[in-house]
Amino acid sequence: MPEQRDENLELIRGDGAFDVVVVGGGINGIGVYRELALQGLRVLLIERNDFCSGCSSAPSRMIHGGLRYLENGEFDLVRESLTERDALLVNAPHMVRPLPTTIPIWSVVSGLLNGAAGLLGLSDKPASRGALPIKIGLSLYDWKTRKRRLLPRHNFRGARETLRRWPRLSPRLRFSATYYDAWISYPERLGIEMVLDTKDLAPGSAALNYAQVEHVDGHFVVLDGPTGDRLRIDPKVVVNATGAWLDESLGLLSGKDAHDEPFVSGTKGSHLVLDCPPLLEALGGHMIFFENEDGRVCIVFPYLGKVLAGSTDIRVEAAGRVRCEPEERDYILDALRRVFPDVVIDAKDIVFSYSGIRPLPRSDHAFTGRITRSHFVHRIEGATPQFCMVGGKWTTFRAFAEQTADAVLAELASKRVRGTLGLAIGGGAAFPDDATELQAGIAERYGIKAERAAYLVDLYGTRADAVMEYCRSREDDCPLDGTTLTTAAEIAYLATNEFVVSLEDMLLRRTPLAITGKVSADMVGRVAEVMAAEHGWSSERTANEIAAFVRNLSDYHGVSQEALEQRSQGRRLTCA
Repeated sequence: MPEQRDENLELIRGDGAFDVVVVGGGINGIGVYRELALQGLRVLLIERNDFCSGCSSAPSRMIHGGLRYLENGEFDLVRESLTERDALLVNAPHMVRPLPTTIPIWSVVSGLLNGAAGLLGLSDKPASRGALPIKIGLSLYDWKTRKRRLLPRHNFRGARETLRRWPRLSPRLRFSATYYDAWISYPERLGIEMVLDTKDLAPGSAALNYAQVEHVDGHFVVLDGPTGDRLRIDPKVVVNATGAWLDESLGLLSGKDAHDEPFVSGTKGSHLVLDCPPLLEALGGHMIFFENEDGRVCIVFPYLGKVLAGSTDIRVEAAGRVRCEPEERDYILDALRRVFPDVVIDAKDIVFSYSGIRPLPRSDHAFTGRITRSHFVHRIEGATPQFCMVGGKWTTFRAFAEQTADAVLAELASKRVRGTLGLAIGGGAAFPDDATELQAGIAERYGIKAERAAYLVDLYGTRADAVMEYCRSREDDCPLDGTTLTTAAEIAYLATNEFVVSLEDMLLRRTPLAITGKVSADMVGRVAEVMAAEHGWSSERTANEIAAFVRNLSDYHGVSQEALEQRSQGRRLTCA
C-alpha cells in the first residue's frame, strides 16, 4: 500500500476525534473536505472506492455556465456557474481551458413560446430552439459576465459563412452562433490535486480511499478495505457527500431510517470517445452544441486528440455502476451523423465509452432536461448532526462546498478564516500565461524532448518539476510503448504519491491512457508490473489486478480483451 495511506491510518489510530467526517470522495466531498480543513478544523474524508471514481469520473468534461438553464429560469444557478467557471479558468489553468462553442441553428423563432412556457412552469416538453431564443439566451449569458469578462462575447453567422467555416455541417442549417465556455482535461486528477493540496495545507486532516464509515452501537467506525482494520472515530458532525448514493447511505450513517421521501432523482448520462480524424477536423477546434430530434441537447468536441460526444439523459431508479448501452451508443452516433451528414462515423471508431449517474434533486418532471442542476444542503438532526449535500454539478463544486462548509461552521460555532474562490489548485499554482515557457524550462532542465515536456505540463502543470525530479532519480528512459509519452518511472511516481491502490486507479483516473484509447494488453501488463514492484504485490495479486481491470474495461467502457490484444498486435507490427 502507498505510504500516504499508512500515514493517514496512523493519524486516525492516534486520535479518532475529528470535528467533521466527510463521507463520499467525489468532487463535492473533496471540495467540502478542503473548505473545512482550511478553516482550521480537523477533518476526515472517507471514500469507499477511489477518489472521483463515481459520478465525478463521468462528466461531459465541460466547465460551463449552463446556457440551457436559462430556459428553466434558473438565473441564480447560471450566475453561480459562470462565476465558478471563471474561477476555475484562473485557479486551474493547466486543466481548465476556454472552449469555443458553436450552435447550429435550423430556424428563426422556434422554441420561443415553449421557452416562455417553461419559465412559467406551463410546459415540460422540449422544443427546437430557433435563432431568436438562442440570441436572447446568449445576450443574457454575456450580460451576466459583463463586469468580469474573461472570455469573448458571442457572435452570430448566416448559413453561408457558417458552412464556409464548417463545410461538413448539415447544409439544412440557417444560422450559427458561437460563444465561449470551458472544458476540463482531467477531472479526476483535479480532485486528486485538491486532496494533495489539503494535506499540505492542513496536515492534521486526512483523506482515505477504499474505506467505509459505519454507525455501530451509537458510534462510528472506519472500515479500511485494503487492511481490514476497524478504527473508531468520534466526529462532531457528519457531511454526507455520497451523491447518487445519498438516500441509501443516510440510514447507514445514522443507524435509523432518516427520511420518508428520497432526496435524489438520478439520471444517467453516457458518452463516447471516438478516434475519427475526419470528424475531429470537421469540428475546427470548436465544440458543436446541438439539439437532437427529440429536443435533447448533445455535444461533440475535440478531446485529447480524439473526439468526445454525448450525452444521454435517462432516469434511473437506483444508484449503481452503469455503462453506455448499445441503444445509447446508437443514439449518440445517429445524432452526430445528422449534424455531420457526409462524415463517415462508425461504431468501430469508438475507443472508450463511459456513463455515470447525475445526482439531481428529486423531481417529478417528465422531461429530464427540466430537472434542476442546482444544489442545497439538508440538515438531519441527531446525536451527531448530518449535513446532506443534495444535487450539484462539476462546475459548481466549489460554491456548493463553500455553502455546505458555512452550514457546518455555524453548527460548530466556528468562524471562516479563509476563502477559496481565488485559491489555485495543484499544478495551477504559478502557472504562466504562456505554457510554452514552462514546457521549455522543463525540457532544458531535465534534458527531455519538447514533446515530452509539453505532455508533462499538460498533465501536471507546475507540478511537472516534482514528477521529473522523481523520474530522473529512477533512470527515466523506459516508455510504456511507442504510442505514449508515459514512462515506467512516471507510473512509479503516481503509484507512490497519488493514493493509488488498484491498477484501475492508475489506468482510468491518474493517467489518460484508457480514455484516449492508448491502453493495450501489453501496456496493462507493463503498468501492473511497475505497480507490483512499488506496492509489493504478489504474482497472484498482480494477475488478479489485471483480470479485474480487463473485465471492468470490457463491462463498463466498451473495450474488450480482444480489442486490447489487437492494439498490442498492431503496435508490435508497427515497431517491427
